[in-house]
Amino acid sequence: MKTKWAERFFQMAELVASWSKDPSTQVGAVITSGNRVVSLGFNGYPSGVSDSAGADTREVKLLKTIHAEENAILHARRDLSGCEMYVTHFPCPTCAAKIIQTGIAAVYCKTQDDQFMSRWGDKVKVSIDMFEQSGVTVNWIEV
Repeated sequence: MKTKWAERFFQMAELVASWSKDPSTQVGAVITSGNRVVSLGFNGYPSGVSDSAGADTREVKLLKTIHAEENAILHARRDLSGCEMYVTHFPCPTCAAKIIQTGIAAVYCKTQDDQFMSRWGDKVKVSIDMFEQSGVTVNWIEV
């Protein structure tokens, strides 16, 4: 699915991803209602927690990082029922659960490349199954 608005919001998610300080994976999320932006988020450490490059091991970094989807949900500070979320990387099962629980109705994401799927494909399948069971629509954007 590709509309002008979907394309714009996905481009915005890519821009927001570039704000992440993570040197390996930058993820962006945009929550919308109709054609209005509700909230933005990118992956990174919580406010006030040092994110000095290279100071933490990968395992510690993963424990400290808040995902883009989580940040967008936390910063929205409003009811998200019926909203849409545009993300640069398909949500992990933990983020999928939070998306479902907040009442977000649809997720838009670009078709993931083979490299992403070879690394994260099992988790993507779990997230897709959760979205299908809960009625969250997944829209793949060809970019």
